[in-house]
Amino acid sequence: MIITRAPLRITFGGGGTDLPSYYRKHGGELIAGAIDKYVYISLHRTFHKEFIIKYSQVEKVATVGEIKHPIIREACLLHQIEPQLELVSQADIPDGTGLGSSGSFTVALLKALIFYKRQHILTENLAAEACDIEINRLKQPIGKQDQYIAAFGGITSFIFHKDDTVEVKPLSVSSETLHSLEDDLLLFFTGYTRSASQVLREQKTKTESLDKDMLGNLHFTKELGVESRIALEKGDLNKFAELMNVHWENKKKRSSGMSKGAIDEAYQVARNNGALGGKLIGAGAGGFLMFYTKHHSQLRGAMAKLNLEEVRFKYDFEGAKVITV
Repeated sequence: MIITRAPLRITFGGGGTDLPSYYRKHGGELIAGAIDKYVYISLHRTFHKEFIIKYSQVEKVATVGEIKHPIIREACLLHQIEPQLELVSQADIPDGTGLGSSGSFTVALLKALIFYKRQHILTENLAAEACDIEINRLKQPIGKQDQYIAAFGGITSFIFHKDDTVEVKPLSVSSETLHSLEDDLLLFFTGYTRSASQVLREQKTKTESLDKDMLGNLHFTKELGVESRIALEKGDLNKFAELMNVHWENKKKRSSGMSKGAIDEAYQVARNNGALGGKLIGAGAGGFLMFYTKHHSQLRGAMAKLNLEEVRFKYDFEGAKVITV
């Protein structure tokens, strides 16, 4: 049996500038951090000439073309996988929560299929192949950060060039800053899930139609990503926290559906209880709120009263990997 895993992620700044609709004309840049919450893929060869596929549904089909799960179907087509395989997907955190699970799923799946065929792939090619499946083959209106951070891991800056190449730069942060980012950044689940594709489709459409407000918003978002990187590398975490607030207020302007009343309420309660900065992770409309604070107990108590569950995490510096053979 082959088991692979790929990490989920949090975004520190610049999210949204990784969509092709934006970076192909203006270039994009963001910072993301891989965390120790994973999507797992297990697979093994069976005796029967069929595919047995288990995720939130169960499929048993005779050919690749019959596979209903679009990412699994396209990945198996790409790598010419023959029907004699059982494949199972599991995750530490469900999809639709803003932590990049679709990209992590695709990366872990490709890692498993490539290993199954006794082949090797460079990390940058693994990320690019995952992007090709989701963005080009399946026409999803999403960006590239999830696939790249899942493949590379770490706390990493990604520069998305107009020619579709991606520059990968691990952040140069001190051990003190790293410990603070693990201890003082708290994640709370809002209780809402959503489809990133649905949220990002509006951004893609407006960007392609050269909507001035959307383009201005994304230009400013890119600047905030650069400023966030500088603050983190300097160890100025108070500045980083301030930029999180600016980032979130700017992000809410992209769409009327970016937030909800309950999310705004939780955000304000957090600010009143020791959060120096915060933002909603992912495309918006649900998922996780992330706050930077030195008042851990006070903030945790306030969020507990709102029934927001905390997910504690550390960073993953390995990226996608085979963990069992």
